[in-house]
Amino acid sequence: MALDFNADEIFEMAEQIEKNGAIFYRKAAKNVSGEEKDFLLELAKMEDDHEVTFKALRKELTGLQKESTTFDPNNEAPLYLKALADSRVFFEKELDPSTMKDILKAAIGAEKDSIVFYLGMKDIVPAKLGKEKIDGIIKEEMSHIKLLSTRLINQY
Repeated sequence: MALDFNADEIFEMAEQIEKNGAIFYRKAAKNVSGEEKDFLLELAKMEDDHEVTFKALRKELTGLQKESTTFDPNNEAPLYLKALADSRVFFEKELDPSTMKDILKAAIGAEKDSIVFYLGMKDIVPAKLGKEKIDGIIKEEMSHIKLLSTRLINQY
């Protein structure tokens, strides 16, 4: 049985991934100080801002782009989507949170995972259900990789 996701469901997962990212960066910030802490807290703020952006994008979706594509009489889809988002990107990873270099490497890996996740989800969202809206999410995550990679290269 094939599952199609609509743009609303993808944005819902994106919101959860951004929440998870903010938690990751705030948790990592507790283990460093000074400029490194400020940088991680700024990344957490960016994740918060992206979550707000994705919520706004969800509000712009048309009725068709929000239309459910699967039979869900018990309204379990939101729980499934949250679990999927939680288990794929920014989930608990083993890392040494005391070194900024390791934090940055883990963050870059998680951001890459998010892009791969969104690219895969984009492939299963039918065009009529808002496939093109997923590109906005991918661009946001690519900007994080650039920022993190620049920091890693320039300082470590």
